[in-house]
Amino acid sequence: MQARDVMVSPVITVDANATVREVAQLLLARRISAVPVVDADNKILGIVTEGDLIHRAEAGTERPYSWWLRLLTGDAQLATDYVKSHAVKVDDIMTRDVVTAAPETPLHEIAMRLEDNQIKRVPIVNQLGQLVGIVSRANLLQAIASARPKLEVSLSDASIRKSLLEELKKQSWAHTFNLNATVRNGVVDLWGFAPSVAERTAIRVAAEAIPGVVTVNDHLLETPTFVY
Repeated sequence: MQARDVMVSPVITVDANATVREVAQLLLARRISAVPVVDADNKILGIVTEGDLIHRAEAGTERPYSWWLRLLTGDAQLATDYVKSHAVKVDDIMTRDVVTAAPETPLHEIAMRLEDNQIKRVPIVNQLGQLVGIVSRANLLQAIASARPKLEVSLSDASIRKSLLEELKKQSWAHTFNLNATVRNGVVDLWGFAPSVAERTAIRVAAEAIPGVVTVNDHLLETPTFVY
């Protein structure tokens, strides 16, 4: 799936002249946690999130600085925090370096950008840089929840074993020289060694995902990879 398959469109936006109070009201009224800031051509200029509105003078939540912390913190940072807590226009508080993606971006890349940049949403822009949608963490969850199960045809015991071993051989983490599997009436028994709980779990998951598998019995021992 691609970003275009799950993105929300059209996107609620504001212009750079919107006030902080107007944005706060908009977030509450529309039950959203962020709003992109765009220009007259719908090109993204920045984004304002709930996080940008946490430390505000109106709420008495400005970031506190003790006298010694003021000595350690540079004047530039103190001035930046003052702007964040007192600015009237969103142009002064919005995040300008926005992580974006194209409509054709695969969802796994969207997930990586969310994780790598520790953000909660990615605006989607076309080739002209115009905002066409937005993908949030919630949209990725919706894609998982609405996924249709694959058409499953039960495999024979021999085919199940073959499929499992072929799948594990593709994985760099799977030390297949230490593994064996027996299958009878759809019941998979895993034998051998696994160097970690994570690998042991992954092997079980791989087995459970094969069509026709009824249950998986894990007899693996946690042993370093050099033990045969």
